[in-house]
Amino acid sequence: MSVNVKKEVLKLLKEDEEFRYAVAGFLGLETILNELRSLREDFNKYVMLEERRWEENSRRWEENSKRWEESNRRWEENWRRWEESSRRWEENSKRWEENNRRWEEAYKRFEVIENELKSLREDFNRTFESFSRRLDALGARWGVIAEESFREGMRAVVQRILGVARVDKWVYYDAEGEVYGKPSIVEVDIIIKDDTHILVEVKPSISRGDVAEFLRISKLYERVCRVKPKLVIISPYIDLRAYELAKELGIEVYTQT
Repeated sequence: MSVNVKKEVLKLLKEDEEFRYAVAGFLGLETILNELRSLREDFNKYVMLEERRWEENSRRWEENSKRWEESNRRWEENWRRWEESSRRWEENSKRWEENNRRWEEAYKRFEVIENELKSLREDFNRTFESFSRRLDALGARWGVIAEESFREGMRAVVQRILGVARVDKWVYYDAEGEVYGKPSIVEVDIIIKDDTHILVEVKPSISRGDVAEFLRISKLYERVCRVKPKLVIISPYIDLRAYELAKELGIEVYTQT
Protein backbone atom coordinates (compact mmCIF):
# COMPACT_ATOMS: atom_id res chain seq x y z
CA MET A 1 0.00 0.00 0.00
CA SER A 2 1.44 3.45 -0.98
CA VAL A 3 1.92 6.33 1.39
CA ASN A 4 -0.72 8.39 -0.37
CA VAL A 5 -3.28 5.65 -0.06
CA LYS A 6 -2.56 5.29 3.63
CA LYS A 7 -2.91 9.04 4.15
CA GLU A 8 -6.18 9.03 2.27
CA VAL A 9 -7.50 6.14 4.38
CA LEU A 10 -6.47 7.83 7.60
CA LYS A 11 -8.11 11.05 6.47
CA LEU A 12 -11.32 9.29 5.69
CA LEU A 13 -11.27 7.56 9.05
CA LYS A 14 -10.80 10.91 10.74
CA GLU A 15 -13.28 12.91 8.71
CA ASP A 16 -15.83 10.40 7.46
CA GLU A 17 -17.80 8.91 10.36
CA GLU A 18 -19.71 6.42 8.19
CA PHE A 19 -16.46 5.15 6.70
CA ARG A 20 -14.99 4.90 10.15
CA TYR A 21 -17.93 2.73 11.40
CA ALA A 22 -17.71 0.54 8.32
CA VAL A 23 -14.00 -0.12 8.89
CA ALA A 24 -14.60 -0.78 12.59
CA GLY A 25 -17.40 -3.22 11.77
CA PHE A 26 -15.24 -4.95 9.23
CA LEU A 27 -12.38 -5.30 11.69
CA GLY A 28 -14.75 -6.66 14.43
CA LEU A 29 -16.31 -9.18 12.09
CA GLU A 30 -12.93 -10.48 11.06
CA THR A 31 -11.97 -10.92 14.69
CA ILE A 32 -15.23 -12.68 15.42
CA LEU A 33 -14.74 -14.93 12.44
CA ASN A 34 -11.24 -15.75 13.59
CA GLU A 35 -12.52 -16.46 17.07
CA LEU A 36 -15.27 -18.62 15.65
CA ARG A 37 -12.80 -20.54 13.57
CA SER A 38 -10.58 -21.04 16.60
CA LEU A 39 -13.58 -22.04 18.68
CA ARG A 40 -14.70 -24.47 15.99
CA GLU A 41 -11.27 -26.04 15.93
CA ASP A 42 -11.23 -26.32 19.71
CA PHE A 43 -14.72 -27.76 19.66
CA ASN A 44 -13.75 -30.28 17.02
CA LYS A 45 -10.75 -31.26 19.08
CA TYR A 46 -12.98 -31.59 22.14
CA VAL A 47 -15.49 -33.69 20.20
CA MET A 48 -12.74 -35.93 18.91
CA LEU A 49 -11.33 -36.25 22.43
CA GLU A 50 -14.77 -37.06 23.82
CA GLU A 51 -15.33 -39.58 21.05
CA ARG A 52 -12.06 -41.24 21.91
CA ARG A 53 -13.06 -41.21 25.58
CA TRP A 54 -16.44 -42.68 24.74
CA GLU A 55 -14.79 -45.30 22.62
CA GLU A 56 -12.38 -46.10 25.48
CA ASN A 57 -15.25 -46.15 27.96
CA SER A 58 -17.30 -48.33 25.62
CA ARG A 59 -14.37 -50.68 25.25
CA ARG A 60 -13.94 -50.78 29.01
CA TRP A 61 -17.67 -51.32 29.50
CA GLU A 62 -17.54 -54.17 27.04
CA GLU A 63 -14.58 -55.67 28.87
CA ASN A 64 -16.30 -55.19 32.23
CA SER A 65 -19.47 -56.65 30.80
CA LYS A 66 -17.53 -59.68 29.65
CA ARG A 67 -15.92 -59.92 33.05
CA TRP A 68 -19.30 -59.68 34.73
CA GLU A 69 -20.66 -62.32 32.42
CA GLU A 70 -17.67 -64.54 33.25
CA SER A 71 -18.15 -63.84 36.96
CA ASN A 72 -21.84 -64.65 36.70
CA ARG A 73 -21.01 -67.83 34.82
CA ARG A 74 -18.51 -68.82 37.50
CA TRP A 75 -20.98 -67.98 40.26
CA GLU A 76 -23.62 -70.06 38.55
CA GLU A 77 -21.12 -72.91 38.14
CA ASN A 78 -20.03 -72.61 41.78
CA TRP A 79 -23.65 -72.49 42.84
CA ARG A 80 -24.34 -75.66 40.90
CA ARG A 81 -21.32 -77.24 42.57
CA TRP A 82 -22.55 -76.16 45.98
CA GLU A 83 -25.97 -77.57 45.23
CA GLU A 84 -24.34 -80.83 44.08
CA SER A 85 -22.17 -80.90 47.21
CA SER A 86 -25.19 -80.22 49.39
CA ARG A 87 -27.08 -83.01 47.66
CA ARG A 88 -24.18 -85.40 48.17
CA TRP A 89 -23.84 -84.38 51.81
CA GLU A 90 -27.52 -85.07 52.31
CA GLU A 91 -27.15 -88.46 50.62
CA ASN A 92 -24.07 -89.26 52.71
CA SER A 93 -25.85 -88.14 55.87
CA LYS A 94 -28.72 -90.47 55.04
CA ARG A 95 -26.25 -93.28 54.36
CA TRP A 96 -24.46 -92.61 57.65
CA GLU A 97 -27.77 -92.64 59.48
CA GLU A 98 -28.66 -95.91 57.78
CA ASN A 99 -25.25 -97.39 58.59
CA ASN A 100 -25.55 -96.26 62.22
CA ARG A 101 -28.97 -97.84 62.40
CA ARG A 102 -27.61 -101.08 60.97
CA TRP A 103 -24.64 -101.00 63.34
CA GLU A 104 -26.99 -100.52 66.27
CA GLU A 105 -29.09 -103.46 65.10
CA ALA A 106 -25.96 -105.56 64.55
CA TYR A 107 -24.63 -104.59 67.99
CA LYS A 108 -27.92 -105.61 69.57
CA ARG A 109 -27.76 -108.92 67.69
CA PHE A 110 -24.16 -109.42 68.80
CA GLU A 111 -25.20 -108.78 72.39
CA VAL A 112 -27.95 -111.38 72.07
CA ILE A 113 -25.52 -113.85 70.46
CA GLU A 114 -22.86 -113.09 73.08
CA ASN A 115 -25.35 -113.68 75.88
CA GLU A 116 -26.47 -116.92 74.23
CA LEU A 117 -22.84 -118.02 73.81
CA LYS A 118 -22.12 -117.11 77.42
CA SER A 119 -25.10 -119.16 78.53
CA LEU A 120 -24.03 -122.05 76.29
CA ARG A 121 -20.47 -121.79 77.60
CA GLU A 122 -21.71 -121.91 81.19
CA ASP A 123 -23.91 -124.91 80.37
CA PHE A 124 -20.99 -126.56 78.57
CA ASN A 125 -18.63 -125.90 81.49
CA ARG A 126 -21.10 -127.39 83.93
CA THR A 127 -21.62 -130.41 81.68
CA PHE A 128 -17.87 -130.76 81.08
CA GLU A 129 -17.08 -130.54 84.79
CA SER A 130 -19.65 -133.21 85.52
CA PHE A 131 -18.31 -135.37 82.69
CA SER A 132 -14.72 -134.73 83.80
CA ARG A 133 -15.50 -135.80 87.35
CA ARG A 134 -17.12 -138.98 86.07
CA LEU A 135 -14.23 -139.58 83.68
CA ASP A 136 -11.69 -139.03 86.45
CA ALA A 137 -13.49 -141.49 88.66
CA LEU A 138 -13.67 -144.02 85.83
CA GLY A 139 -10.03 -143.35 84.90
CA ALA A 140 -8.91 -143.86 88.47
CA ARG A 141 -10.62 -147.23 88.63
CA TRP A 142 -9.38 -148.21 85.17
CA GLY A 143 -5.85 -146.95 85.93
CA VAL A 144 -5.54 -149.22 88.94
CA ILE A 145 -6.79 -152.18 86.95
CA ALA A 146 -4.61 -151.34 83.93
CA GLU A 147 -1.47 -150.86 86.03
CA GLU A 148 -2.03 -154.13 87.90
CA SER A 149 -2.51 -155.93 84.57
CA PHE A 150 0.68 -154.29 83.28
CA ARG A 151 2.65 -155.27 86.37
CA GLU A 152 1.46 -158.87 86.14
CA GLY A 153 2.33 -158.98 82.45
CA MET A 154 5.81 -157.57 83.16
CA ARG A 155 6.73 -160.18 85.76
CA ALA A 156 7.94 -162.54 83.07
CA VAL A 157 10.03 -159.73 81.57
CA VAL A 158 11.53 -158.93 84.98
CA GLN A 159 12.40 -162.56 85.54
CA ARG A 160 14.10 -162.73 82.15
CA ILE A 161 16.02 -159.44 82.63
CA LEU A 162 17.25 -160.27 86.12
CA GLY A 163 17.68 -163.99 85.48
CA VAL A 164 15.48 -165.21 88.33
CA ALA A 165 12.74 -167.74 88.51
CA ARG A 166 10.34 -165.83 90.73
CA VAL A 167 9.35 -162.29 91.70
CA ASP A 168 7.79 -161.85 95.14
CA LYS A 169 5.91 -158.93 96.66
CA TRP A 170 6.89 -157.21 99.93
CA VAL A 171 3.92 -155.73 101.80
CA TYR A 172 4.36 -153.59 104.91
CA TYR A 173 2.14 -151.29 106.98
CA ASP A 174 3.90 -147.93 107.25
CA ALA A 175 2.51 -146.69 110.56
CA GLU A 176 4.82 -143.67 110.65
CA GLY A 177 3.77 -142.44 107.21
CA GLU A 178 7.36 -142.53 106.03
CA VAL A 179 6.48 -143.11 102.37
CA TYR A 180 3.16 -141.35 101.75
CA GLY A 181 3.12 -138.91 104.67
CA LYS A 182 0.40 -140.81 106.50
CA PRO A 183 -0.09 -144.37 107.79
CA SER A 184 -0.63 -146.64 104.79
CA ILE A 185 0.17 -150.05 103.31
CA VAL A 186 3.32 -150.12 101.17
CA GLU A 187 3.81 -152.71 98.44
CA VAL A 188 6.84 -153.36 96.24
CA ASP A 189 8.14 -156.20 94.08
CA ILE A 190 11.24 -157.89 95.52
CA ILE A 191 13.75 -160.42 94.27
CA ILE A 192 16.29 -162.09 96.54
CA LYS A 193 19.17 -163.56 94.56
CA ASP A 194 22.41 -164.76 96.14
CA ASP A 195 21.74 -162.77 99.31
CA THR A 196 21.15 -159.64 97.21
CA HIS A 197 17.82 -157.92 97.81
CA ILE A 198 16.50 -156.22 94.69
CA LEU A 199 13.48 -153.92 94.82
CA VAL A 200 11.78 -153.62 91.43
CA GLU A 201 9.43 -150.81 90.39
CA VAL A 202 7.38 -151.75 87.32
CA LYS A 203 5.04 -149.10 85.89
CA PRO A 204 3.72 -148.02 82.47
CA SER A 205 5.42 -144.62 82.94
CA ILE A 206 7.80 -143.08 85.46
CA SER A 207 8.01 -139.48 86.69
CA ARG A 208 10.37 -137.73 89.13
CA GLY A 209 7.73 -138.19 91.81
CA ASP A 210 7.69 -141.95 91.17
CA VAL A 211 11.49 -142.08 91.53
CA ALA A 212 11.37 -140.15 94.83
CA GLU A 213 8.59 -142.41 96.12
CA PHE A 214 10.56 -145.52 95.14
CA LEU A 215 13.58 -144.16 97.04
CA ARG A 216 11.46 -143.65 100.19
CA ILE A 217 10.17 -147.23 99.90
CA SER A 218 13.75 -148.49 99.65
CA LYS A 219 14.73 -146.59 102.80
CA LEU A 220 11.73 -148.01 104.65
CA TYR A 221 12.68 -151.50 103.47
CA GLU A 222 16.28 -150.96 104.60
CA ARG A 223 15.16 -149.79 108.05
CA VAL A 224 12.71 -152.64 108.55
CA CYS A 225 14.73 -155.50 107.03
CA ARG A 226 18.18 -154.10 107.93
CA VAL A 227 19.34 -154.80 104.41
CA LYS A 228 20.29 -152.17 101.83
CA PRO A 229 18.48 -153.21 98.65
CA LYS A 230 19.48 -152.73 95.04
CA LEU A 231 16.94 -150.65 93.10
CA VAL A 232 15.67 -151.39 89.59
CA ILE A 233 13.06 -149.49 87.57
CA ILE A 234 11.43 -151.10 84.51
CA SER A 235 9.10 -148.98 82.36
CA PRO A 236 8.45 -148.48 78.64
CA TYR A 237 8.47 -144.71 79.21
CA ILE A 238 10.40 -142.60 81.73
CA ASP A 239 10.53 -138.82 81.92
CA LEU A 240 13.98 -137.38 81.12
CA ARG A 241 14.23 -135.60 84.46
CA ALA A 242 13.12 -138.77 86.24
CA TYR A 243 15.76 -140.74 84.32
CA GLU A 244 18.50 -138.29 85.34
CA LEU A 245 17.38 -138.40 88.99
CA ALA A 246 17.36 -142.21 88.97
CA LYS A 247 20.91 -142.27 87.60
CA GLU A 248 22.04 -139.82 90.28
CA LEU A 249 20.56 -142.08 92.98
CA GLY A 250 22.21 -145.20 91.55
CA ILE A 251 18.95 -146.79 90.39
CA GLU A 252 19.17 -149.11 87.37
CA VAL A 253 16.68 -148.18 84.68
CA TYR A 254 15.37 -150.46 81.93
CA THR A 255 13.33 -148.57 79.32
CA GLN A 256 12.83 -148.15 75.58
CA THR A 257 13.34 -144.33 75.62
